[in-house]
Amino acid sequence: MKNSLKIGGLFAVMIFFVGCCACHSYQKRTRQPLVGTEWRLIQLGGRNIRSESGQFTVRFAENGTLSGVGSCNRLTGRYELTDDRMLKIGPIASTRMACPSDEDTEAALCKTLEATDHYDMDGPMLLLLSNGELRAVFQANTAAGAAE
Repeated sequence: MKNSLKIGGLFAVMIFFVGCCACHSYQKRTRQPLVGTEWRLIQLGGRNIRSESGQFTVRFAENGTLSGVGSCNRLTGRYELTDDRMLKIGPIASTRMACPSDEDTEAALCKTLEATDHYDMDGPMLLLLSNGELRAVFQANTAAGAAE
């Protein structure tokens, strides 16, 4: 009986890993590098973000600088990155144009970026975390990356 339980458990583990192979393959195939990719904000603080083309984007440059666009203002700052996916961003500076809409989202984005202490990747998605909580989700803007 014990052997059949062990074999059954081993079989279940094997099925789990085989089932996940497709997931891992997709993640590897669609993963974009953190640095050099333009990332478009799709979720902030648990709220889905719809944006016009070019709004709410960030890009991490090789020289440790971050640039981006909020609702209508340009964003800039510095970042530090470690091998274990620790990420420190800020302070963030922005232009001061009066935006017709989404000023609150832009301010919340800046605060979220500055509060980030860790990141993770899930295929073409960049997940920003603060104190273990998911704060923002970005999607790789592959059309922008291909144009450069």
